[in-house]
Amino acid sequence: MNKPRHRVLLVSSQPIQNTAALRLMAVHPQLDILVAYCSLPEAQTLHTSSLQHSSEFLTQAAFDIPWLEGYPWRYIPNRSPKPNLTKPYGLINPGLVKLMSEYDCCVVYGHAFVSFWMAIAAAKLSRKPLFLTTDATYLEAPEGGNWKIPLKRQFLPALYNQVADGVLVPSSASRHFLESLGVASEKIFLTPYVVDNERIALTAAQTHKAQIRADWGIPEDAVVAIFCAKFIPRKRPLDAIQAFAKANVPNSYLVMVGVGPLDAELKAAAEQLGVADRVKFPGLIKYSRLPEAYAASDLLVFPSEHEPYGLPVNEAMICGIPVLVSDRIGATYDLVISGETGFAYPCGNVEKFAELLQELLSDRDRLVKMGKMAQKRMETWSARENVEGLILAIEKHLNPSK
Repeated sequence: MNKPRHRVLLVSSQPIQNTAALRLMAVHPQLDILVAYCSLPEAQTLHTSSLQHSSEFLTQAAFDIPWLEGYPWRYIPNRSPKPNLTKPYGLINPGLVKLMSEYDCCVVYGHAFVSFWMAIAAAKLSRKPLFLTTDATYLEAPEGGNWKIPLKRQFLPALYNQVADGVLVPSSASRHFLESLGVASEKIFLTPYVVDNERIALTAAQTHKAQIRADWGIPEDAVVAIFCAKFIPRKRPLDAIQAFAKANVPNSYLVMVGVGPLDAELKAAAEQLGVADRVKFPGLIKYSRLPEAYAASDLLVFPSEHEPYGLPVNEAMICGIPVLVSDRIGATYDLVISGETGFAYPCGNVEKFAELLQELLSDRDRLVKMGKMAQKRMETWSARENVEGLILAIEKHLNPSK
């Protein structure tokens, strides 16, 4: 007997660069989905207001893979008088209300915009299961505004316990965070934050490592650590350069992939620390070619201080290299198995960062072994697990007897 197909409306502010899970949902025999977008890049709503000058969006141009292919989607016209993605009133999409009537349940990716509350209200009024999502792992905001913390401590449990029928989280870190706030465990469903594992693995396997290193000006026999993130304060790129200099491993190099307002400061620091000849700045690398950069390296370093999840961990491990990350990276809890797939250290502790970096860069064989274990771990952190988590949440509410 065939299982029933669940009609699911997914409401998102804008297209995302990783659509593997959406593409799998589109062909899954138990799902009939539609992704409702409240803005589109070509509509220029992504680049209005202060967002245009935000350092957080410096690398949007790097995502050169298809965002809108392989799954059903619809743009719901934005009626906001001031369209933007920085203010709650920047997205006002009343068409979501009528659309909700056509589906069995609704997934809303957040609660930051008027449009999201329209979808939330429509789902509740029509008595259809409502699932919210969050990747939060702590109450602090990267841009400050910590005066909101007491409000969040009261608001979030009420939202997830009383308004939502379920909460979809991308990591165990988010699950533990919500539980610490008092959100009921049975309401939380793990839907792993994933990338296109197959595409990334294929690109990595086809990489000409020697050529990539030659382009960087790095010897083929060197050991290479790679940093891949925006050059902004919360990513702590300076920590990577300082730790690399302290580690001082012979024939080692650090590749700093990215752009941002700290660019000049980072290059000056490399000069002052005497490692400018071994710290390379290749600039922005297109997302489709990023796996080549990982595959040409031996270790990812990721020292961020505010990173609710951290997709570079997925990407690097799929490419067969281990990771050295700060303990503020949300992906750490599920993917970084200490001594096997990588290591975590206390964020901001450059001494410990350098100690681990020295240990790892001095043992190439260990890096290779850990890289293979990292690849193995990613076999069960894929779009398949993401979709299974969603179906589990949906069936709990649409088929409660099961």
